[in-house]
Amino acid sequence: MQSINQFVELPLFAEKNITVVIKREDLLHPFISGNKFRKLKYNILAAQAQGKSTILTFGGAYSNHIAATAYAAKENGLKAIGVIRGEELQNSWQRNTTLQKAHEDGMRFKFISREAYRQKEEENFIERLKNEFGEFYLVPEGGTNSSAIKGCEEIITQNDEQFNIICCSVGTGGTVSGVINASVLQQRIIGFSALKGDFLNAEIQKMVKKENWEVNNDFHFGGYAKVTEELVRFINDFKQKTQIPLDPIYTGKMMFGLYQMIKLDTFAPGTKILAIHTGGLQGITGMNSILKKKNLPLLHI
Repeated sequence: MQSINQFVELPLFAEKNITVVIKREDLLHPFISGNKFRKLKYNILAAQAQGKSTILTFGGAYSNHIAATAYAAKENGLKAIGVIRGEELQNSWQRNTTLQKAHEDGMRFKFISREAYRQKEEENFIERLKNEFGEFYLVPEGGTNSSAIKGCEEIITQNDEQFNIICCSVGTGGTVSGVINASVLQQRIIGFSALKGDFLNAEIQKMVKKENWEVNNDFHFGGYAKVTEELVRFINDFKQKTQIPLDPIYTGKMMFGLYQMIKLDTFAPGTKILAIHTGGLQGITGMNSILKKKNLPLLHI
């Protein structure tokens, strides 16, 4: 399955003679959005090949990965268990649109404290989960593993070799690693970190063999799931002018960063840029409930 490439027509890009195209991975599937579709594709096949009937994974209250895993499991006749960060959600998850949808799609939840959640990769913790739920196929938080990277390599096609620069938002590093692996050497891959800190370089280095990439840490807006009024206004303005919706956690930050870099003449005139839209639009409703409490402008749905 391939997404469409959509030209972005904005005055700044024309003024700087820069071509910007967005790869609309958000349109791949109505419920398994963007890079989650790519990451889950081969994990689902692996679970089925191993004869596992249940998928277990981890995520936060508004996790795109949790929502996508629930639907992908249902679509493929598998059961799903979501280990959710934050035991305080135990009695209020019904008011959370992401968890409500995942539950409707058949996912069972286990709510744990943030302290316990930090043990999610430890062998003893996984064993305790197996004692509680029985055998399962484990998909890590965010979905990144070798099967996920294999799926994300399919984002880039031969037709994309025309682009000089490929931009991608970065969370766990799996999507951008797949993009790097699928790129040609004369291309430059820029990952825009959605997280605070510079640890992602080391993580990505473990998953790729090429050196035609970099991680930009300047546009995380305070860290994972943190947004500002400036970012909200940019996303709303971008949608109004291009009809392309952006999510505030990943793609919105990437496009804000790319826009600023073009404004500052980072790229030579004539440069062709491909930006990957990794989906995640289901999280906008949840983010708006947070913005409303803070009396900040809401994202246009």
